[in-house]
Amino acid sequence: MTVRNELRLGINVDHVATIRNTRGGVHPDPVRAAKVAVSAGADGITAHLREDRRHIIDSDIERLRAEIALPLNFEMAATREMVEIALRQRPHAVCIVPERREERTTEGGLDAAGQLAHLQPMVLELGAAGIRVSLFIAADRRQIDAAVALGAPVVELHTGTYCEAIDESPEAFERERARIEDAAHYGAGLGLEIHAGHGLTYDTVKPIAAIPVIRELNIGHFLIGEAVFVGLDESIRTMRALMDEARNAVDARS
Repeated sequence: MTVRNELRLGINVDHVATIRNTRGGVHPDPVRAAKVAVSAGADGITAHLREDRRHIIDSDIERLRAEIALPLNFEMAATREMVEIALRQRPHAVCIVPERREERTTEGGLDAAGQLAHLQPMVLELGAAGIRVSLFIAADRRQIDAAVALGAPVVELHTGTYCEAIDESPEAFERERARIEDAAHYGAGLGLEIHAGHGLTYDTVKPIAAIPVIRELNIGHFLIGEAVFVGLDESIRTMRALMDEARNAVDARS
């Protein structure tokens, strides 16, 4: 039995662009990576257009919209510039993330609870344009309540702390897993669609994929790194298989 439609896999192609930009030019091409992801079993493509354009650039977003048939999840900071780009490009979804210029990657979740007044008009405007709005937040009930108050239909739970805990102790790893599971069920109970992502690897994905209310995982950096050794197609197919194995095991027990 397959569970593919129950747990989607979004592939983040940001760091293909990171490699390209270290030297300049056009290689490797993140749009080509997205096409490989399509053939390998991805259900969507994620790309983060940062304010400083350190990896994905505007033309990448334009090409992803034009050349990839899968839904595009446009990660963006909560700025007027990014809202205007989203309204112009009309991706399937936007995921509003925190962004600091000095960080290497997105660190932690968005403080939706502390930015209600700032986020509210953006969430309403994007939603009115037919764009599904997601908030990238910590697995925290206060932040989930804020997402509901803002009218965002989706939250993506930050899994970075959970992934780092695997190197601490089994107890820390389980504590972080349980925290994500609690938040996922809490949010789903309030009517939110639950996604998760950040830092997931072959070693950490199955416990998250086994949480039945999670509908989508977004994974990028690890898969791009693995592609150096086994190829992008193989790295994605292996991740897809682990996700499905975990979800099928849950279904078999229910």
